[in-house]
Amino acid sequence: MFNLKEATLRRHATAPSWERGEDYYRHGNVSGVVRRGQILQAEVFGSQVHPYGVCLHLDSGGVTEATCSCPYSSEFEGWCKHIVATLLACMKEPESIEERPPLAEMLLKLDLAQTRQLLQNLVKEQPELLALLDRLLDRTIVTPQGPEKSKLRPGIDPAPFRKQVRYALRNAVRCLEEGWEDELPISPIFDLIETANNFIQAEDGRNALIILEAIASTCCEEWEDVADYGGEAEEVAVPLNKAWTEAILRTDLDEAEKTDLQVILSNCQDEWSVDLEMSLAALCQGWDEPSLQQILQGNLVPLWPQEVPEYANELADIRLNILAEQKRYAEYLHLARSEGRTQRYLTMLGRLGRVDEAMKEAQILMQRMEESFALAQTLREQGALPQALDIAKAGLELPGNCQYNLAKWTSELAEGLGDRPTALDAQIKAFAAQPSFEDYSLVEQLAGTEWSKVKPELLTILRGYSQWNAESAKVKIFLHEGLLDEAIVVVEYLSDYHLEIIHSVMEATVAHRPDWVIENACRRAKYIMDEKKAKYYDRAVGWLKKAKAAYLASGRTEEWSAYLRGLRSQHSRKYKLIALLEELNGEFCGSISIMPKLV
Repeated sequence: MFNLKEATLRRHATAPSWERGEDYYRHGNVSGVVRRGQILQAEVFGSQVHPYGVCLHLDSGGVTEATCSCPYSSEFEGWCKHIVATLLACMKEPESIEERPPLAEMLLKLDLAQTRQLLQNLVKEQPELLALLDRLLDRTIVTPQGPEKSKLRPGIDPAPFRKQVRYALRNAVRCLEEGWEDELPISPIFDLIETANNFIQAEDGRNALIILEAIASTCCEEWEDVADYGGEAEEVAVPLNKAWTEAILRTDLDEAEKTDLQVILSNCQDEWSVDLEMSLAALCQGWDEPSLQQILQGNLVPLWPQEVPEYANELADIRLNILAEQKRYAEYLHLARSEGRTQRYLTMLGRLGRVDEAMKEAQILMQRMEESFALAQTLREQGALPQALDIAKAGLELPGNCQYNLAKWTSELAEGLGDRPTALDAQIKAFAAQPSFEDYSLVEQLAGTEWSKVKPELLTILRGYSQWNAESAKVKIFLHEGLLDEAIVVVEYLSDYHLEIIHSVMEATVAHRPDWVIENACRRAKYIMDEKKAKYYDRAVGWLKKAKAAYLASGRTEEWSAYLRGLRSQHSRKYKLIALLEELNGEFCGSISIMPKLV
């Protein structure tokens, strides 16, 4: 069905999800496994009366998307136990999968009247689908040939919006005066900007402009008091500028309206001392600016004849979003190419199914691994898996900030396609970007008989890795490989923040390096006890337990008893500590009492 390995499944699930998923599979909780083309669905019985629904999207490279109706958050925790159980059933019992025709094939059997009747029956059974169909029909049917004019609606009254902004600013000043807030408490203003954005999305740009002008003019009048408390006007002006730009570009304004709006923007920029240049540029250029029109027609002329402004990319993205919504794809591609929005240009070629063209253009334009990753994912969605893998491999040689995610994605796709050398190479690159014991183990599995040659390379990478939070990976791998001295070096002077990994090294080395365990544990306990950090006495005793284990492992019971008696003598007035030491003593020594005698 598809090339899925157990190791791949494990990497997408936490250890508890994997174990519970295995248990669900073994007990036969998976039923009704049906495959329709590239979609596989199943029901998995769990703790509730009704089963959970699992849906998998597949291609020849493996699972592209996995969802479940349970409340488990796959976004942060990976695949849930129901998904794990379903995939195990597919892997181990492929004969249980029922093959049925995909939806597209089923719909081919229906004529127009039957299709309409089917949709009506579906909505009758599930009325909540009507809103979804409404949105999808809007996107599917409307294909304007030019910028769509805003729907004319009665102008809304700006007074309530001014009042809300005025109240929000005065309330912010009061809160700041009384020291209630560390940050500027003006969230109601952001809510009003979002209201304007909602009008924009509803194709009502004029009313959006009324709201935005009400917000800006009131801020101009009231901001002085906020500024006295360090309030930065740009905090409001930045989202306001973006919303204004989008409203302008989505609204068919006549010349008089443009002139009025230019005056408003210019005055606001001067009086409030904020940057609204992007909005002014959008107003000045609109969609009819001659250079822009040439670009949209496919002529590569400069849109900015002099210096390119800082907001050029953001303005281009807003225009591209509008062109995409209006399905003006040719103009979209021309503008993206001209404005250097390479990632958007290449991925749009991919989404339009122009795979060969995307591949050719990528060879010329692709300069960042982020661009490669986006295009590779798009090509995979289009079913062009070999091309997606080629683009991903090329991207791993480019600069960028997504090496780990791109390498993991590439490795999994390559493994699914049976390209083991590429899977191994990409997995090594993932390890180099962000070492972990899990990825180290995956490299070992992929390397197979070549592991003895690959391992030294990984250990060299690990030793040289110095980014934040590298200690855990180093310790786990060094202990796994029996490199105890190197694990000791890693944790020697780590703070107690790294309690868990320090303990793991002590437990692993107690029989082989008892002197180090004793010295390190006692030093850490001594600091807590000497500094009279009473709330951490239990932690000090935890360190002493490690020291005791090392004393016993090296046959030095009397030495431990003498050390413990010394602690009792030194800290005899710290009764909380003495009680914990007595508990520790009883746990290990039984008959030796170290509690102070009552007089």
